[in-house]
Amino acid sequence: MKQLAIMHKDRESAIAGTLLGIALGDALGLACEGMGADAIARRFGRIDDFHILGRTGFVSDDTEQSALVAQSLARSEDLESCRRAFRRAMLGWFLRLPWGIGLGTIRACFKIGLGLRRSGVMSAGNGAAMRAGVVGAVFADDAAERQAYGRALAEVTHRDARAVDGALFVAELTALSVGAPSDEDRGALVERALSVVREQSLAEAIASGLAKARDGASAREAGEALGTSGFVVHSVPMATYAFVRFGSEPVGALTELISAGGDTDTHAAILGSWLGALHGEASLPSELIDRIQDGPFGPTHLRALAKALATGTPPPSYSSTYALLRNLAMYPVVLAHGFRRLVP
Repeated sequence: MKQLAIMHKDRESAIAGTLLGIALGDALGLACEGMGADAIARRFGRIDDFHILGRTGFVSDDTEQSALVAQSLARSEDLESCRRAFRRAMLGWFLRLPWGIGLGTIRACFKIGLGLRRSGVMSAGNGAAMRAGVVGAVFADDAAERQAYGRALAEVTHRDARAVDGALFVAELTALSVGAPSDEDRGALVERALSVVREQSLAEAIASGLAKARDGASAREAGEALGTSGFVVHSVPMATYAFVRFGSEPVGALTELISAGGDTDTHAAILGSWLGALHGEASLPSELIDRIQDGPFGPTHLRALAKALATGTPPPSYSSTYALLRNLAMYPVVLAHGFRRLVP
């Protein structure tokens, strides 16, 4: 992977900030996934800590797929080898029984397992968008490579134009954030990033999210207007709204976005990629990040991936057996949270 110069921020810090921002948003939002705003307020109040198991944070498919993208980029010399590496990585990851995986990604992984070259499905879910931030951070000063890799990696699982353009927008805004000072006009960054969105309904929805932020709408009001599901035309505009409205302070922005409910872990992971890119790793809350469960796809692994991408050294390895056992151990916890939501 060729090395690129990055203005304003150290390359490794920018990539690490993006990956750790994704992990932080994912871990904070995980306990609230699928819940409405009222239910979140009643059960948790303000979401500024982890609530899955004690005070430890756990990441899900949002962070794990982002790490697989980073790993594939670090191991590859060109786009086609990267695409193949990512397909292999996704299949291996799928066979380790991850939890929280979307239906579109499940279907795509089955197609990869069958050896079908065209594995992406016609789904407008947010699976491709949630992992695209790292592409933007790595190719922060090469728009052509950013869009080529962004499209190819998105289409491994999603071929719907809305899903692909959602991924390109996430990568573009990440790249612009890497190259900007932390006090940059975030609305202006969004307007520039919109240039890569060709699908009209998504472009209009993102513009609506920007307008809600500039109007000073609350997170609840924005969620009711924009939608909070895992549909990419809901997820990306909601994350955009929170980035512009609250993005001067990472934890506050993530907290506000999660409070709106819906697909909270993915919304917050997308927002986290932009916040980490804009503010850098040093501005993220180390006290929270240090309590995210380490090991495969944990903070140490993510920092090592950032170092590999920044320096051209081999990416870190991890124990597939450990990852499988951890996934199996977490299933009862995840199911318990699901059943708990049925209790008034």
